[in-house]
Amino acid sequence: MPVRAITENYNFSPRDTQANYGDNILIYIGWDHHTLFCSAKAFLISPQVTFQHLLETLMPAGFSQHPEFNVINWQKAEFQLDRKELKLQPDATLAELGFGHKSLLRFSTSGLNGYNNAYV
Repeated sequence: MPVRAITENYNFSPRDTQANYGDNILIYIGWDHHTLFCSAKAFLISPQVTFQHLLETLMPAGFSQHPEFNVINWQKAEFQLDRKELKLQPDATLAELGFGHKSLLRFSTSGLNGYNNAYV
């Protein structure tokens, strides 16, 4: 939703531009149908690391608190990157897969319905 300033000449330099992160990018990751996490989590990462590295480092850091995390079969997980289907390619870099600054990665895990099947 657009926001309109109540003062004239309301100009500022956003602090979350990619230039402020050096060679890294800011990405968001959300686990669909698991509302224990109310929104996607933000992570800073190099776009030159592999998707496998993301699975081994960021995913546990962000989601291992959930009781179902340790039973995720990543080969069967479904991924969306910026609203487009993303096929699992563990050896591809994030840059090769199309990750950009502020990209949103969503994943779903069929058969895992949250704590006590309550989507939590």
